[in-house]
Amino acid sequence: MSRVIHFEIPAADPDRAAAFYGNVFGWKFDKWPGPMEYWMVTTGKEGEIGINGGMLKKPGLVAATTNTIGVDSVDSVTAAVVKAGGKQLMPKTPIPTVGYFAYCEDTEGNVFGLMQADPNAK
Repeated sequence: MSRVIHFEIPAADPDRAAAFYGNVFGWKFDKWPGPMEYWMVTTGKEGEIGINGGMLKKPGLVAATTNTIGVDSVDSVTAAVVKAGGKQLMPKTPIPTVGYFAYCEDTEGNVFGLMQADPNAK
């Protein structure tokens, strides 16, 4: 069974959004050193119930807070999404030191991400 492992918040003003969530919930935002403008969001201590997430700059494919589901294979799950009446919005894309990612859309127009971890990532 696949579970939600990550969320993404799109923000027109990432500094303003980080200040809001930091002040209200105590979340911590760290700029990701990868190839795109992205912030990692820590929502609690390791071992606590819950998930961490990310924030990306609007506009983009993500227009609302979006969940990412951990899967064994992005390729097989995107094929299952299409077969079930959904859409693949973004092709399988490598994320350095993490794995592979794609965006899809369900039959109701909701966008979600798929994440395949790279077992060799550090």
